[in-house]
Amino acid sequence: MVTKNIEEYKGVFIYAQQVDCEISPIAFELLGKAKELAAELGTQVTAVLLGSKIKELASQLAEYGADRVIVVDSPALEVYRTEPYTQALAAVINEYKPEIMLVGATAIGRDLGPRVSARVGTGLTADCTQLEIGDFPLNPIPGKEQKHNQLLMTRPAFGGNTIATIACPDNRPQMATVRPGVMQKIAPVSGAQAEVIEFSPKLEENSCYVEILDIVKEVSEVADIQDAKILVSGGRGVGSKENFAILQELANALGGAVSCSRAVVDNGWMPKDMQVGQTGKTVRPNVYFAIGISGAIQHTAGMEESDIIIAINKDESAPIFDVADYGIVGDLNKIVPLITQAVKARKNA
Repeated sequence: MVTKNIEEYKGVFIYAQQVDCEISPIAFELLGKAKELAAELGTQVTAVLLGSKIKELASQLAEYGADRVIVVDSPALEVYRTEPYTQALAAVINEYKPEIMLVGATAIGRDLGPRVSARVGTGLTADCTQLEIGDFPLNPIPGKEQKHNQLLMTRPAFGGNTIATIACPDNRPQMATVRPGVMQKIAPVSGAQAEVIEFSPKLEENSCYVEILDIVKEVSEVADIQDAKILVSGGRGVGSKENFAILQELANALGGAVSCSRAVVDNGWMPKDMQVGQTGKTVRPNVYFAIGISGAIQHTAGMEESDIIIAINKDESAPIFDVADYGIVGDLNKIVPLITQAVKARKNA
């Protein structure tokens, strides 16, 4: 293995995922965090854009904070395939030597990130929920050098039962995949400009290439809970799959969506796409109803940054009340229909 001079590695890079020539929201979220990290390190932010006929997308990345955009445009990258995308991103890293490389923990990113990290000979921390610049080890250890300006990558561990902070002090780039919905994108700056570099690495077809015969796109009838401004979320305390009809009525009256805790998904009452929490989705609605949810850290980590949290639980000592702005102790089967009725009455007034 070639020994790297880590001093040569500079800048914060993000992989700007695009599908069908449309930039995925995770790219803008990564740019928001990259701007924070770059400011602390005194460096610039670079977005890496891979695809076919995608150069015009660079202007969007500039508006959301990219100082520079590296474009790799090739017919081989028209549709995501693991091998050519891995070759392309690895080539960018080897050529431009980023200090930090961030990838979204999407279906694509979870496939691409680990393969690229292996190709460039570095580590990767998966599914991060927090990123910051700091010292490693976190606390000084006698006889061991404490390195400064390291990327501290925090993620759930042991099934979400604890939180681990991980660093990669001896290799570069420091790579992480980041859970969608966790980082906040910045407000776009209309007309912002970025340096655009067109890079053409050699992509070699090999035995790992696959041929795509057909693409079948799933049509989802369920709204993405990460886009909802109001969420009515239910936990095990709702009691049954049928009882979620009560929550759906409230969500309909409010113009919101229904979501749930992990226990509900485990019981088969609701699909995984509607789960909030460390092992589900991270949400930031204007209003979050936590109904029949005890408030374990695995759940609150996915919704605690909601603007207003309203908890309804019959157990007055439930941890959810510690994070709630408003709490109602009582039977959800009586309380929720009354709230729904009041909302409808106000609308009709």
